Amino acid sequence: FIYCPLRSFTDLKRDHCLFSKSTPSFPNEFLVFYDYTNKEVEIHLKEQKAEYRFLDYKPNQWHSLCTTWDMGSGLVQVWFNGMPLARKFVKQANMTGEPIIILGQEQDSHGGGFDINQSFVGMMTDVHMWDYVLSSCEIQKYMAELSFTPGNVLNWAALDFQINGRVLIENKQMYCQ
Repeated sequence: FIYCPLRSFTDLKRDHCLFSKSTPSFPNEFLVFYDYTNKEVEIHLKEQKAEYRFLDYKPNQWHSLCTTWDMGSGLVQVWFNGMPLARKFVKQANMTGEPIIILGQEQDSHGGGFDINQSFVGMMTDVHMWDYVLSSCEIQKYMAELSFTPGNVLNWAALDFQINGRVLIENKQMYCQ
């Protein structure tokens, strides 16, 4: 299983990548991509993709997106702003090989092949990844920004990362009402 949630904020009016995991064999082993023209979130898994259309992906608003994939059954599901979307089937497969994970830029080759016209420009936070099944309740806790168990594969609060380009690291902005 792979569970990969994140929160993003942008005013882009073009395609952009949110999350890219590549291996030497598959540059798009696991990719979360927003297709602006078709107004859809695409989940790419090796050589297949699941498309989620008609999302209310408004600019200048925070959006929560959680992608789940069961490697054994090939079942994909996206949760968008706290709501579960349709489950879809893609190829059943194991993920093997040394991964490279990049936020905000699609990898057209393992660790490279970047296209500036697909880059994410905006804010991103709370990226986590688990390799075990999360309950619907646990996903809802994440989406509502309540207390949840941090990812055991990726944990936003404990990431070891490298910055390339113009990236600003700052504490998450909280708004009081």
